[in-house]
Amino acid sequence: MLKFKRELELVIISVLLLVSESCKSVSVLPNKAPIKNITTKVLTNKFNNSRILIKNFRARVKVDYNDQKRKQQLNLNIRLINNKAIWISANMLVPIAKILITPEEVSFFEKFQKNYFQGNISLINNKLGTNFKFIDIQNLLIGNPISDLGKIKLERISHPQYYVLTPLSNENIFKPTYFFDPTTFLLKEQRFILINSNQSLTIKYNKHQVIDGEKYPKEIEISFYNGKNYLQFSLQFLKVDFPLELSIPFLIPEGYNKIDFQ
Repeated sequence: MLKFKRELELVIISVLLLVSESCKSVSVLPNKAPIKNITTKVLTNKFNNSRILIKNFRARVKVDYNDQKRKQQLNLNIRLINNKAIWISANMLVPIAKILITPEEVSFFEKFQKNYFQGNISLINNKLGTNFKFIDIQNLLIGNPISDLGKIKLERISHPQYYVLTPLSNENIFKPTYFFDPTTFLLKEQRFILINSNQSLTIKYNKHQVIDGEKYPKEIEISFYNGKNYLQFSLQFLKVDFPLELSIPFLIPEGYNKIDFQ
């Protein structure tokens, strides 16, 4: 039972950390295939114009977890204040965990073993083998490319179904590849390969929903391979709204034990 709780604790952390896109019509070929001779600069401008801009974001999300051995289901309540905070509450019939991510730190507590963590996001990155920043997690969650495509040099990869772009050079420990729908210019997939390793992270935006005339993710599929194990998270956004004001309630209960990620 203790081992299961520890595994579930890591699952919750992974879901919460690895845990949209607006749409504008453009001219495409009649068969909806990517245009071969369109320049990377034109594509980049189209993609940047389609980036989602939000102030406050709130959602109820159903999450299915699968590690090829066991399946679990979680329900999440997510609150996001642009560039300031991501708050997530997880429950399985009853509340089981909460997390608060800011540009400065990550705070987390779970009620099974009464454990908590509070510290720099780099400690979590070291555990997962990533180097995500706050803005990266925010972009992944709402359906934007993790990179600012207007500030990096890109090359196009030929693909029969999507516009595919990847950086010419990369200073991070992972190399991203972006897949865009040729009709809507929505981001359909972003894929990350960790340099000098066989680890990979893939985020697919399988379905979108229209809210106030704009398109946002409806279903997101997150797949993570750490070189040994394959984990998959399917996120279904049941309700999304954009309140004018949004509170972020978070307080670590007294008597909880600190998790050491060193």
